[in-house]
Amino acid sequence: MSIRNRLSKERQIRAIGGHGVMHSQRFAEDTRHMIVFDVLTDESEVGTNGNRMRAFLSDDGYERAERIEGRGDIVIIRRYRVSKGDLTYIPHKTNRENKQMEMEM
Repeated sequence: MSIRNRLSKERQIRAIGGHGVMHSQRFAEDTRHMIVFDVLTDESEVGTNGNRMRAFLSDDGYERAERIEGRGDIVIIRRYRVSKGDLTYIPHKTNRENKQMEMEM
């Protein structure tokens, strides 16, 4: 398979489960984060292996998602800051790398 075909296959649109983009949780007062993540294990409490999911979360919910990611059950693909229903993209991996650099110093 050529590289062009592999890249094309990777870019195919995948259905996202979980909360819809306009879910009422997006506009809840305590919602601060929206994440898109892939479920990596069947033992996960958030979905089945291979599913791509979306969730609107409070600060506590996001910390829980990071713990679940740390166990290897999910991988967070995208993260957004939510403020009054407005979404602002935050590069997730860059933030993790920054945290690791701070811890090493």
